Amino acid sequence: MLKKGFRLPSYSESETNEFIQMALSDDVPFRSITAHFGIKEQQVKEIMRASISKKGYIRWRKRVNRLTKRRHCYK
Repeated sequence: MLKKGFRLPSYSESETNEFIQMALSDDVPFRSITAHFGIKEQQVKEIMRASISKKGYIRWRKRVNRLTKRRHCYK
């Protein structure tokens, strides 16, 4: 559920699906999503929380945190 007073830009269904695929992909950083869609990291998290199951969201956050901590090793 989105936080009270939290406003998100409206996107078409195809844009929303593309956004979710990008967010779920392990090789796409938040800054790429921000550049493409114009939304911040916190908004990405809120949209993902509203779009996927609770268990799926928790697994996604753990995976993203693990990759974010090691991303500097891939460059």
